[in-house]
Amino acid sequence: MADNKILVVDDEEDILELVRYNLAREGYKVVCAASGEEALNKAESEPFDLIVLDLMLPGIDGLGVAQKLKTKPKTRHIPIIMLTAKGEEADIVTGLELGADDYVTKPFSPRILTARVKAVIRRKVQKEVDDSSIVQIYELEIDPGKRRVLAKGLYVELTFTEFQILYLLARRPGWVFTRFKIVDSIRGDDYPVTDRSVDVQIVGLRKKLGPCGKYIETVRGVGYRFREI
Repeated sequence: MADNKILVVDDEEDILELVRYNLAREGYKVVCAASGEEALNKAESEPFDLIVLDLMLPGIDGLGVAQKLKTKPKTRHIPIIMLTAKGEEADIVTGLELGADDYVTKPFSPRILTARVKAVIRRKVQKEVDDSSIVQIYELEIDPGKRRVLAKGLYVELTFTEFQILYLLARRPGWVFTRFKIVDSIRGDDYPVTDRSVDVQIVGLRKKLGPCGKYIETVRGVGYRFREI
């Protein structure tokens, strides 16, 4: 952890100091920026393991910063946690679709933010999961090679799309997937589907999984995630 360096971006000095203090206390190296322009300059001039990014910034806002970071080879791999005000659901969805990894709404608990930071960094350093790997999580076993799902030892028959959604979510517990990301991941950009059809698939999937369906969590106004271990 001592080697992990985090860039914190917020134009409110008290929030900037609050985040800096709590992350530094956990042993992270913290660099601060008070504007989008400053954040971009620092992200391009030195390496970071994570960026905590406020969306409401003067000049280039947080979404603009995220978009620029994700389009540059030098910075697109850096995970981003967005800081958002309540009621900014549209911005949250946009940020996640731009490539942000997670979000925390203001006002926030420093403990929750720190936990999210730890989780994102932990996921970053984990090896990429092989597409053919069997996923065993909670009482579920998901075998992509045989396209077989066992819930508490019992076989569950799923449609192609249901299986793809479950495998996508279960491979990345805790990650928030927007409906757009789910569609893009399982079918590609050209698949004609609506937000509503994703919701219908989730309802059917939960029903078939029985008690294990509770591990698929709804993130209100944003999308879905598999409960983090």
